[in-house]
Amino acid sequence: MKISVVTVVFNSVEFIEDCILSVVGQDHLTVEYIVIDGGSTDGTIEVINRYLKQISYFCSEKDRGLYDALNKGIAVATGEVLGILHADDCFADRRVLSAVAECFQRNECEAVYGNLNFIKRHFPAEAHRKWFSKVYSRKDLQYGWMPAHPTLFLKKELFLSRGGYLLNFGTSADYELILRYFYRNRIDAVFLDRVLVNMRLGGVSNGSLRKRSRAAVSDYKALIAHEIPYPSLVLLLKKLRKIRQFF
Repeated sequence: MKISVVTVVFNSVEFIEDCILSVVGQDHLTVEYIVIDGGSTDGTIEVINRYLKQISYFCSEKDRGLYDALNKGIAVATGEVLGILHADDCFADRRVLSAVAECFQRNECEAVYGNLNFIKRHFPAEAHRKWFSKVYSRKDLQYGWMPAHPTLFLKKELFLSRGGYLLNFGTSADYELILRYFYRNRIDAVFLDRVLVNMRLGGVSNGSLRKRSRAAVSDYKALIAHEIPYPSLVLLLKKLRKIRQFF
């Protein structure tokens, strides 16, 4: 099974090499690695250039943000399964993609998701908190549940038939896509009970109060778009679920 991994990067010279090494070091035999750069000027491109022989597709050009760049990567991907690894993140170990492929083949499903470690930016060996997922039912999405997006692997066919990331949802484009796939279209998704990704804290929708407020507004917009009952309550429950990640 061929798996395409898309990394979007912009001025991430500090961490991009860790990300690349975690992909090219996978023991899965058929990996297509796609790197989309937004026009970095901090030395990121120079780091990427050192690994061009191990990267299947690379381009560097201005884009309209993270999700526009992801859509570009998805469009050129040729794998049966597609995963996303952000430039600050890395796979948890070298057998992640093999485990994902085995899960797809064993279950004949449309999506696989797993557990996530949140790591400190400059202390990657230390897990700040953990996101343990679970086998889900569609109704769980009405109670604020969602799979950890960085751990989500999807059949490429889903992007062709159900659409990619919608830019008008801002930083919640990933949440909207999850609601569209899992809730509205009821895709067949399987939980793989292992840590798949180590995610550095400080992402696009994390950090400052202003960023968090914008993310909440965008989340609300996504819930309304998919007619999920009591969207304000869902948002509250979504926040409360994060408390478990610290214990």
